[in-house]
Amino acid sequence: MASFQTVKGFRDFYPEDCALRNHIFDVWRSVARRYGFIEYEAPVVESTDLYKKKSGDEITGQLFCFKDKKGRDISLRPEVTPSLARMATARQRHYGKPMKWFQIGSCFRYEEPQKGRTREFNQFNADIIGDASPAADAELVALAIDVMLALGMKKDDFVIRLSDRRLWSHFLEEQKIDADKTAAFLQVIDKMEKVPESVTAEKLEGIGLTLAQVRAFIDGASEAHAVFAPLRENLSARGLWEYVKIDPGIVRGLAYYTGAVFEVFDLKHGLRAVAGGGRYDNLCGLLGGTEMPCTGFAMGDVVLGEMLKQTPGAQFAITDGLLKAFALDVYVVVADETARSHALAAVHELRRAGIRADYAFGAQKVGKQFQAAEERKARFAVIFGAEFPTVKVKNLTARSESPVSSAHLVTTLQQMLQAPDVGPLIA
Repeated sequence: MASFQTVKGFRDFYPEDCALRNHIFDVWRSVARRYGFIEYEAPVVESTDLYKKKSGDEITGQLFCFKDKKGRDISLRPEVTPSLARMATARQRHYGKPMKWFQIGSCFRYEEPQKGRTREFNQFNADIIGDASPAADAELVALAIDVMLALGMKKDDFVIRLSDRRLWSHFLEEQKIDADKTAAFLQVIDKMEKVPESVTAEKLEGIGLTLAQVRAFIDGASEAHAVFAPLRENLSARGLWEYVKIDPGIVRGLAYYTGAVFEVFDLKHGLRAVAGGGRYDNLCGLLGGTEMPCTGFAMGDVVLGEMLKQTPGAQFAITDGLLKAFALDVYVVVADETARSHALAAVHELRRAGIRADYAFGAQKVGKQFQAAEERKARFAVIFGAEFPTVKVKNLTARSESPVSSAHLVTTLQQMLQAPDVGPLIA
């Protein structure tokens, strides 16, 4: 008989994996909302031309692209920014500026799977549309930092590597390099850390530059440069500039970036960039919509998940997230089958009150039911026996037990759940 496996580059999410993913999602969503961002969603499938328009024909090599039943070229989204630009320009008059939007969802790229990279991944996108000021760029850098901190990271776990495309524009002007070589030059800089120096030197020579010139420019960059002054002032006021390192080697390979660019890097485990983005003021117009200044970044769950698993502070946050996903508030133990109908009624009442409750579907020994309660990390067990309408509420952490009237069970448990170290209560 055939044995089926996942398609290469795609993932199964067993309950523990799903709990980790949802923990990451919860943090993304929580921090974004604290910053005043509003959630949106875009289609998973778009016209292939939308991605070609944004990134050129070479993007098709990374697309899951195909023809639909009417012969139209469509693709699974490799990123969300083109869809955002399309949506924002279509209804930009309906929203006040700036538009602070975020999105969480699946993306797909036909790349060779490796550590920290899969063909299907989840991505957090945060963008500010309609504001050209450096304050918008600073807001996104701050958001990225606070997301990392909320996930349990410390200052020595990650760094924001910040640059600005305008630095390189001035450099190329000073070196009298033709503007039509800018895109090729930026691609070389973007790949400098990933290819041998000889390859970089050869490509730079073809543009009319030397590796020594480029290295000297990168090494000479300073946070005192005027282009960084507004971001430095803004982030310093928040106490966040200490997380930032100026690095002109960060250019973001895509041609549409126009100003500040940054990436979030792991400092301890040699992983790929955790997040990246920057200012892209021309994209809306490029896609045929209203010209609007934009800035944003994306953070993927694959590299981030690897980092979380290897970072002690984050591991605690993961454990907490897993416990929240698996743990019950209450396990209802049926010690006497004549009370089962009353136990079922109580389970339903508890659930309607927002209390996470479960029970054994059939008759089981009491010891086995308590074992199930322990496995599900239930805080309390409620025992329905011959004493009904009085039930016993057992605190499985404090190992204390209290008789409670079934008529007051919901309100009593609500009180007990609000107090983590509560002693016996009698109702």
